[in-house]
Amino acid sequence: MKTNIVIIASIFIMIFMSFQVVKFEGFAIPENFPDPQYKFIDNSITQENFELGKKLFYDPVLSRNNTISCGSCHIQSSAFTQHGHDISHGIDDRLGNRNTPPIMNLAWNKSFFWDGGVFHLDMFSISPITNPVEMDENLNNVLAKLRQKGDYRLAFKAVYGSDEITANQLFKSLSAFMLLCISSNSKYDSVMRKTGVTFTERERKGYSIFQKHCNNCHTEPLFTDGSFRNNGLSTQFNKDIGRQLITQDENDKYKFKVPSLRNLSYTAPYMHDGRFSKIDMVLNHYSKGIENHPTIDPLLKQNGTLGISLTTEEKEVLKVFLKTLDDKYFITRKDLSE
Repeated sequence: MKTNIVIIASIFIMIFMSFQVVKFEGFAIPENFPDPQYKFIDNSITQENFELGKKLFYDPVLSRNNTISCGSCHIQSSAFTQHGHDISHGIDDRLGNRNTPPIMNLAWNKSFFWDGGVFHLDMFSISPITNPVEMDENLNNVLAKLRQKGDYRLAFKAVYGSDEITANQLFKSLSAFMLLCISSNSKYDSVMRKTGVTFTERERKGYSIFQKHCNNCHTEPLFTDGSFRNNGLSTQFNKDIGRQLITQDENDKYKFKVPSLRNLSYTAPYMHDGRFSKIDMVLNHYSKGIENHPTIDPLLKQNGTLGISLTTEEKEVLKVFLKTLDDKYFITRKDLSE
């Protein structure tokens, strides 16, 4: 155990520079973060497992025609989103129906995707691999292709003690890489950790506005509470019913998972369908663009009034604060790069 920690620490020293004591092999909890949801007892993170997961993440062998990798749609410089595309673009340039979510701080997630259709990170990867508009591959074919490659057989044997290569091993290795896609080194984090960094006056004012109007849903420090809410988007051109597809509950109609507000400078466009290309458009939606639905979130309909009252100045300082959530280190970390 101690040997593994020393190995990982030497490789990921920049990751751990502002973290607490390592709690799991190769995984550290940021000082201002809560305990993760992921159960590491079933998947310890070692150097070998992380490296194998990284190799798989960037290998197009997971797709039907060997052209699309996980990293094709989850691009590090865009905080592991598909920057610039309103909806995902997959194999043969096929179009999905939702915006590509970021690979970021997944260890703290209870469910995954915009509708929460997956409840465990180790099952996360099967969806894009088999989805006909993403990788369009059969899991048995993926395993057969991996077993034909000597480097993969050696890598899987080093991690799991066998070169058999199973689906369970494949998914756990991909999880090992994604679990270390941790964004926790923004200016906000430095302020919260009391490192000597402080907010400017406008950032402080924006933070105050955020705490008053946004923190209930975009809860610190992850800036999401992981819930599913109807935020009053117009359904005129997009009839995606969201969470209801999974639960078949009419009360979940038009509800989508609350996204994190971290790294907004790198993850445009915004919302589940990428309809807003700028933060200004998002803020204008919440202040004067809310559409009333039977399942509208109660926080967006107070005393019969739709939306959040924001002045022009409040929007400006709120944007200034949101910039403090950008984590440049995260999008440039060499250990996460292809």
